[in-house]
Amino acid sequence: MKVDLNNKVALVTGAAQGIGEAIAKSLAANGARVIRTDRAANPATGVVAMDVTNPAQIQSVIADLVRDQGRLDILVNNAGIIRRNDLADFTEEDWDAVVDTNLKTLFFLSQAAAGVMTRQGAGKIINIASLLSFQGGIRVPSYAAAKSGVAGLTKALANELAPKGVQVNAIAPGYIATNNTAALQADETRNRQILERIPTGRWGKPEDIAGAAVFLASPASDYVTGHVLAVDGGWLAR
Repeated sequence: MKVDLNNKVALVTGAAQGIGEAIAKSLAANGARVIRTDRAANPATGVVAMDVTNPAQIQSVIADLVRDQGRLDILVNNAGIIRRNDLADFTEEDWDAVVDTNLKTLFFLSQAAAGVMTRQGAGKIINIASLLSFQGGIRVPSYAAAKSGVAGLTKALANELAPKGVQVNAIAPGYIATNNTAALQADETRNRQILERIPTGRWGKPEDIAGAAVFLASPASDYVTGHVLAVDGGWLAR
């Protein structure tokens, strides 16, 4: 099947760099009209400012998008943060910041987008989960909790929205070379341990995730919903 996203309108959050940027570019390369958002606007690259933790901004951006584009076909919930610390030193501020950004806002973005998509009778919601949707990780309790929640929420929304023509899936990236993993890449011991565990023997690239996103955004995935697709170089199979 040819991947054809012509006339489809996509919203990608956290799209100024890394995985979000790669997904946005790949969707556009396959014909979609893509609105990229991030915490700060960048007129030079077309990035629209949106604080995903601000419900009023979520509603405003989606309302403006539908007014300007007439529809919303694809939502990629990519925006996320991570905080690392020992259990004894983990603060309430760090817990709330990660859970709110990575899980709470994903729900409210999906809620707003689903309102548009169900009226259209079709749509695709793609959440960015993590290997820590399946595992516990090290020194990242709020991230593991939030990403486990993303997997559960993906299934819950898929069940409700499938009869209305909307598919909801998630991508669980493995170890991808981005700013979020810079500390791990810089740690010689941890970097070696990670590479030894990955069957493909390398860190992933943002573009590796973009291919999966294009599939889940396209008609090729119309019978796929409630699935969490690991793109991890074989990490979970090891």
